[in-house]
Amino acid sequence: MTKEGPKYVGYRMIIVFFTVLLATVVIKTNKEFDSLNVFSPTKELPIYSVERKDKKIAISFDAAYGDEYTIDILDTLDKYKVKTTFFLVKFWVENFPNRVEEIHKRGHEIGNHSATHPNMSRLSPEQIAEELNSTGDEIAKITKVKPTLFRPPFGDYNDTLIREAKKNGYYTIQWDVDSIDWKELGTQSVVDVVTRNVKPGSIILFHNNAKYVREYLPLVLERLIADGYEIVPISELIHKQDFKIDSTGKQIPIKQ
Repeated sequence: MTKEGPKYVGYRMIIVFFTVLLATVVIKTNKEFDSLNVFSPTKELPIYSVERKDKKIAISFDAAYGDEYTIDILDTLDKYKVKTTFFLVKFWVENFPNRVEEIHKRGHEIGNHSATHPNMSRLSPEQIAEELNSTGDEIAKITKVKPTLFRPPFGDYNDTLIREAKKNGYYTIQWDVDSIDWKELGTQSVVDVVTRNVKPGSIILFHNNAKYVREYLPLVLERLIADGYEIVPISELIHKQDFKIDSTGKQIPIKQ
C-alpha cells in the first residue's frame, strides 16, 4: 500500500467538495424547476376550432356597425336552410332591436360581442363583467334567452378575460378561418379564402355589414354544402364539457 502525500489528499478533497457542490446545485435547480411547473398558472385560451370526426363547421357574423345587409343575409341563410351564430354588440342591439328579434325568430343563435366594443384585455375584471352582463341582459330582454357564447372585439383577450367570461357563464369563441371580408377585396377573394382554409370543426368569421356579403355568401354556402360540410350554430359545434384546448386553440374532447 502506498502512502498518499498531503498534496494528493488535498486534490482529492477539492474534487469531492466540488462534486458535492455541483450535485447540490443540480438537485436544487431541478426542484425549483418542478415547483415552477406545478405552480405556474395555465395559459387560458379561447376556442378557435373544434376537433370533430364529422364534417360539421360553424359560420358566424359579428355585428357592431350597420344593418344594411342583415335581412339579405337572413334570407340567404333561409334559402340554403343554414343556421348560424350572430355575435352582437350592445349598442347594435339597442339600435336595431327588431333585427335582434328577427335573427332569433329565424332560428339563429345570438352571442355576446361586448357592450362598447373595447380592447377587452385592457379592462379590469369588474369592467369585463359589466361589458358581458349588460350586453347579455339586453339580448335576453328581447329574445328571452341569455347568450352563452362570447367573442371578444378584435379577437383581443388575455387570461383575465377568459376566466371572467367563464365565471359569468360564457365560452369564449374566436375563429380559425377569417374570411377577410372586412378588407373589401371583392367577392371571389372571400370565397377563395374560406373554401381553401375550412376543415371539419372550423369556425368561420364574417361580418354582417361587409361590403360584398350579399354576393359572396351564397357562393360560399354552395361550395361548402357541395363539399359535404354541415353548417351548424357554434353551440352545436363545440363540446360543452370534458374537453381541453391545445396550443392552437383547437377544442379537443377528453375521452372518458
